[in-house]
Amino acid sequence: MLSVLKIKNLALVDDLTWELGSGLIGITGQTGAGKSMIVGALKLILGERANHDLVRTGESHCSVEAVFELSNNLDQVNALLEESGLEPCEGNVLVVKRLFGNGNKQFINCSPCTLSVLKAVGGLLVDLHGPHEHQSLLSRDRQLAMLDAYARAGDEREAYRKAFRGWQEAVFELDQFQNTRDVSEQEIDLLRFQVEEIAAAELNIDEVGEIEQRYRQSQNSSRLLENATQAVDLLCAAVASLTNAQRCIRELEKVDPGMSDRVAGFDSARMEIEELENSLRDYTGDLEIDPAELARIEHRIDEIETLKRKYGQTVEDVITYETNARQRLDSADGREEERERLTTAVEAALTRVQKAGRKLSRKRLKVASELAADIAGHLDDLGFNQSVFEITFDELAEPGPRGLEAVDFLFGPNPGEPLKPLRVIASSGEMSRVMLAVKSALADQDQIPLMVFDEIDANVGGEIAGAVGRKMAFLGAQHQVIAITHMPQVAALAHRHFLVTKEVENQVTNSRLEKISGDKRTEELARMLGGVAPETLALAGKMMAA
Repeated sequence: MLSVLKIKNLALVDDLTWELGSGLIGITGQTGAGKSMIVGALKLILGERANHDLVRTGESHCSVEAVFELSNNLDQVNALLEESGLEPCEGNVLVVKRLFGNGNKQFINCSPCTLSVLKAVGGLLVDLHGPHEHQSLLSRDRQLAMLDAYARAGDEREAYRKAFRGWQEAVFELDQFQNTRDVSEQEIDLLRFQVEEIAAAELNIDEVGEIEQRYRQSQNSSRLLENATQAVDLLCAAVASLTNAQRCIRELEKVDPGMSDRVAGFDSARMEIEELENSLRDYTGDLEIDPAELARIEHRIDEIETLKRKYGQTVEDVITYETNARQRLDSADGREEERERLTTAVEAALTRVQKAGRKLSRKRLKVASELAADIAGHLDDLGFNQSVFEITFDELAEPGPRGLEAVDFLFGPNPGEPLKPLRVIASSGEMSRVMLAVKSALADQDQIPLMVFDEIDANVGGEIAGAVGRKMAFLGAQHQVIAITHMPQVAALAHRHFLVTKEVENQVTNSRLEKISGDKRTEELARMLGGVAPETLALAGKMMAA
């Protein structure tokens, strides 16, 4: 239930903290006192787009805070919170709406959220009805949900929803596949040729680097050989000279041992030059390429350059091209198989949807007449003594998101008149009572904790008003119900009675909300009966005692 509602700087309300309690809660007050502030505040926390004119004159912002204590639909609320990326709650939900002159913010359990999330969560917390607000009752989808609730078909409905979602996903995947362009036979032949041509070359990054180096050597072999040979000859002469110098140094060391420090690096230098000579001598041997080997290198280079001209600037590009072409070829080769697989998946998913849908339909059909009779009984209590209420089914051409059929609630208030769908009934007074009858029939199944009736008794009076009050009290035994009313017959049946008054202090108008009981409540009922007088006070007392 809604345990606490706080309103600050909203219209005529400066600061209000309202602790509600359970059962049927009546709200009364003179016209213009500010009873609509309750509905206005609730609409804000239910995600309705805010009018910034609601901010109290002279203030920069207004706020509404609501604390809901959940039980029956806690799992449903938590599932929606988690789906929206918000933390689940353990039992209480705090909803905050702040409205500024240039924008607004909303929070659920202290976490910011979007307006759409607030509206979705609010729909699970409060069911709001006014004299012109019966959209939920007029919606065929909502009527179907009501029928499912009455049939206790939650498991079947969830099973169908999952099957329908799986079917949609399978259809989407097939559509995506169908929308991709088919590869022609000519393209397949070209891809196959390209893959085979590149694969036949057996490209290897390391091998290509070596052969390109050998090719550059062969192209400059004469010049390289000439310079290398000359360098070998000079180094050979240098080694011979260094050998002679080494003998001289040995003689010096025999006579003057101190020479050893001066010529310490001579031996290593001579050995390095000798090694350099040997290395260059080997290099000149490598430069002498066999003509057959040279032909093989040139052919390989031509092959690589041809592939690079066709498929990329580098060998890496050519290899990447082959990988992509092979993937496209594999995809094209298996396209028909994939089409068949996806088509089979769609057919299997449709079969599952139809099976789940038939199971849900059977449960709906089984209780439709029972629900209609139950609603008709409540309508009879509310003054429609000769009305007719029926529920009809329309089979859909293909499965829909909520089942294999749509339903219509048909109502005929007067004998001899044809039954019409609720959505074409114009009288708001009739719609208010029909809505109350439907809610009464679904009292045991409805999981929304709070119902708000905003002057739905505006167009009724007398005994009908008493019947409306009794239905609200009946609902109040199983739900928390707020009734904003002008009818004393309704207010007298409330478990708790709150009075809205308006006061002016220092040229500033404020609306106040107070709980009344005893004599004060009797006086308020007397005022509603026509004015405070002995006879109205006596009648009010009888209504309270009934």
